[in-house]
Amino acid sequence: FPKPFPSQEAEALPAAGTDSASDELGLHFSMHRFLESKTRTHPSPHCCRHISSTTAGLPSFEHVVCLRCCGRRDPRPRTVWLGHPEKRDQRYPRNVINNQKYNFFTFLPGVLFNQFKYFFNLYFLLLACSQFVVEMRLGALYTYWVPLGFVLAVTVIREATEEIRCYMRDKEVNSQIYSKLTARGRLGGSSVPANQRVPADMIFLRTSEKNGSCFLRTDQLDGETDWKLRLPVTCTQRLPTASVKTLLKCGCLTVCQNISEDSDPPVNESLSIENTLWASTVIASGTVVGVVLYTGRELRSVMNTSNPRSKIGLFDLEVNCLTKILFGALVVVSLVMVALQHFAGRWYLQIIRFLLLFSNIIPISLRVNLDMGKIVYSWVIRRDSKIPGTVVRSSTIPEQLGRISYLLTDKTGTLTQNEMVFKRLHLGTVAYGLDSMDEVQSHIFSIYTQQSQDPPAVKGLNLATKVRKTMSSRVHEAVKAIALCHNVTPVYESNGVTDQAEAERHYEDSCRVYQASSPDEVALVQWTESVGLTLVGRDQSSVQLRTPGGHILNFTILQIFPFTYESKRMGIIVRDESTGEITFYMKGADVVMAGIVQYNDWLEEECGNMAREGLRVLVVAKKSLTEEQYQDFEARYVQAKLSVHDRSLKVATVIESLEMEMELLCLTGVEDQLQTDVRPTLETLRNAGIKVWMLTGDKLETATCTAKNAHLVTRTQDIHIFRLVTNRGEAHLELNAFRRKHDCALVISGDSLEMCLKYYECEFMELACQCPAVVCCRCAPTQKAQIVRLLQERTGKLTCAVGDGGNDVSMIQEADCGVGVEGKEGKQASLAADFSITQFKHLGRLLMVHGRNSYKRSAALSQFVIHRSLCISTMQAVFSSVFYFASVPLYQGFLIIGYSTIYTMFPVFSLVLDKDVKSEVAMLYPELYKDLLKGRPLSYKTFLIWVLISIYQGSIIMYGALLLFESEFVHIVAISFTSLILTELLMVALTIQTWHWLMIVAELLSLSCYIASLVFLHEFIGKIFYDVYFIATLSFLWKVTVITLVSCLPLYVLKYLRRRFSPPSYSKLTS
Repeated sequence: FPKPFPSQEAEALPAAGTDSASDELGLHFSMHRFLESKTRTHPSPHCCRHISSTTAGLPSFEHVVCLRCCGRRDPRPRTVWLGHPEKRDQRYPRNVINNQKYNFFTFLPGVLFNQFKYFFNLYFLLLACSQFVVEMRLGALYTYWVPLGFVLAVTVIREATEEIRCYMRDKEVNSQIYSKLTARGRLGGSSVPANQRVPADMIFLRTSEKNGSCFLRTDQLDGETDWKLRLPVTCTQRLPTASVKTLLKCGCLTVCQNISEDSDPPVNESLSIENTLWASTVIASGTVVGVVLYTGRELRSVMNTSNPRSKIGLFDLEVNCLTKILFGALVVVSLVMVALQHFAGRWYLQIIRFLLLFSNIIPISLRVNLDMGKIVYSWVIRRDSKIPGTVVRSSTIPEQLGRISYLLTDKTGTLTQNEMVFKRLHLGTVAYGLDSMDEVQSHIFSIYTQQSQDPPAVKGLNLATKVRKTMSSRVHEAVKAIALCHNVTPVYESNGVTDQAEAERHYEDSCRVYQASSPDEVALVQWTESVGLTLVGRDQSSVQLRTPGGHILNFTILQIFPFTYESKRMGIIVRDESTGEITFYMKGADVVMAGIVQYNDWLEEECGNMAREGLRVLVVAKKSLTEEQYQDFEARYVQAKLSVHDRSLKVATVIESLEMEMELLCLTGVEDQLQTDVRPTLETLRNAGIKVWMLTGDKLETATCTAKNAHLVTRTQDIHIFRLVTNRGEAHLELNAFRRKHDCALVISGDSLEMCLKYYECEFMELACQCPAVVCCRCAPTQKAQIVRLLQERTGKLTCAVGDGGNDVSMIQEADCGVGVEGKEGKQASLAADFSITQFKHLGRLLMVHGRNSYKRSAALSQFVIHRSLCISTMQAVFSSVFYFASVPLYQGFLIIGYSTIYTMFPVFSLVLDKDVKSEVAMLYPELYKDLLKGRPLSYKTFLIWVLISIYQGSIIMYGALLLFESEFVHIVAISFTSLILTELLMVALTIQTWHWLMIVAELLSLSCYIASLVFLHEFIGKIFYDVYFIATLSFLWKVTVITLVSCLPLYVLKYLRRRFSPPSYSKLTS
């Protein structure tokens, strides 16, 4: 089996209603060690399976699977007991999903560790702890511990909120109710009705369907749109009772590895992948009963996902790097101050005191402002009415959305709706589209009307001679071939008015549902129904069609040749019960059908035209057989199937003897409906400089068609389909062939990708990153995550992964920014993602508007907070150097805390509301997003500019105060601090690009708070900091005004000149 199950012994489960007098049915499921497979999503061809018997007349199952320890434990057999509670000897994981990063015990240690493992927070912790040493203390303890405590409190509250939300989402999913058929224990019998998810990995024991099989929808597990046929264990399906309880009354005895001796001969029966029901798949038909093998963290889908990690944004890492530079500057300034004292006295203590004195160079309020800004960005995203239903599940990385270079997207359910629509019928000389299907309907109606009017004796003659060359006949033959050549089964369900039996007897249209392994086939059959030829019944040996007049046509199925990825075609031989005619119908891809059908001059051209429209093209052909021809073929076919050696080759050779000179009937074009506005969204992303890779578990042809249809690959671009390679030499040759292509999209399968990454990882990634678009098909979940990781390592660029299924969780969690699409097929991806959207088109606005604004706002906010701290640190340095390098603080605790909180906090934080262009302009010109990919809003250049501005303004304010003060030291404090506050308020106004009414309120509020503190706290301030009488004089006012103007006016002039002669790109759009 593909799943790397860890080994544990199964617990004993009591069967519901166990009767001691009942017979015992031994169900044996044991896991044995096998050679490790290279892939985790496809069964090994070397798996051996066998059955043993332990009870007279009743079989038991020994289930042998391919198993990998996956680095956890050595693989061992697993035995599941039913009906023997006394034999339970081990516990099993709870059958729940868990997307939380912490639990109750690890939350606080984990959050604190994630905070203090970065230099920024660790520095402030050490700083605050140093104040417990008396010789190092510079002020009150609260001036250091209160800001640090506030920072940690904000972080803990935010993380706790997200964890609680995550817990509630998981609880909602885990609270789904299923029918459990055993009295206790986690492993045992379970019943799953139609259209419900399979709760755990199970062995399929029984189904309520009459045909003895059921279909599974697996798109949430492996990304494939085709439904999978599953078969129950034969012996349990054939039990004489239909009662589920009777089935599970049988005690289940398991023999582990060694077969127990018994007087009865063993009953041999094989178990295969067709007998399994994986968790997260959906039952498409009937009610199934199975025995649970794996739950919780041992599920196949869970084993294929990685543990959630705490994502740290690139912006936060850049800010952390800047703080290290500031720390270096802090150390240098402190050493210079001590060196200028010639290292006199206890100089090492002086160094520490200067380090504490200039600690404001690294602003502790930076982390608080950035964290609170992230909360505001998340709130704005959730409140955006143009992307309704968007949920921010991780509020720590909104800036990541503004710097995405690679977008990796799933196909099924993300780009497409997984709803196939019949678009085109081409007969060579004429084509019918959606607007002309009524003509097809009229042709079908005329054919069967003519048949009903003709005498029975000449009906066959008319069809064979007179009508054969007419357009109506050609259309009829094509439609009948499409209606017969498939594996679709009509199923009738009760609709509340008509019960199931009556609906099946009368072929009620309102109760009929089509089931098939491929949605393409369902679309074709639904189309034939819309034009008048309806599939009303099918079993293993016959097909029933209904004509427009209500007449039932019966056909006997003689042979079926199912579709395979190697043959790329499927065929069926049927006998018309009314005429006895035997016809061989076949449909398949144009690349294989071109050599099978009779010569024609239009097939290749029209297939290319339809493919360029993004349609999935099938070629339909037929061949009439005489009774003698069929009998000869059947004899050779049966003999080939009984061959011991080269059976597959001999069977294929016999079938190919029929596939010669077939009559080409038509081409069909089916379109997988794209989600709304997928094409303009992808175009917007391309224009923004984002490269899009599509990673899907679907077939190569399907993925290529969707890429064309969605315009992921533009009409002017060539497509290089990387052929299947199985060894190093083939991979080398194919890579050389691909290297010669330029501006070419790449399409590659998962097997070829694995081979290239194994031997030529560096070369392949270098070539792939140069492609305008890449499509990876037949990708396993772990391969998707591997591609994301390689892109991050090889390019150093930010990646965003988008998906909607459980098979996308690993990719979403591995990417720098994970986006889940909450669709009709479940919420597993959206629950594990950082951001959740309802439609793919919302991704454009999420990146172009919110991502761009978040990054630019945080860049401006962080640099302004650094500027604010550097200003006051520069003033402290000037003050100390003037007063003989004394390690004495210029401002005491109250002013220091007030400066970074009530006096300047609101205006500075209001920068999170700033924006350079309107959202409509950002969406209209995605090229504005491309500018952010270079990281210019926060770079060493912009950082240096702000440092120089801070040094200039701090020096002007301090030297101005020293120059203009009159007699007392408190005059210096009053003039400098007031000028500093006014300078900061004016600098905020200078930085703002688009005014918001809250910004004006913040400016006025901060100025009012400062004035109010002078008025109402004058006794407290006057005694310690200010000369209250001096600040009320006209002399104070003009001195403050002059200093403020000198510090700010030159910057306003420079800003005006820059916008006048070298405007930024966004200003050209807003002017």
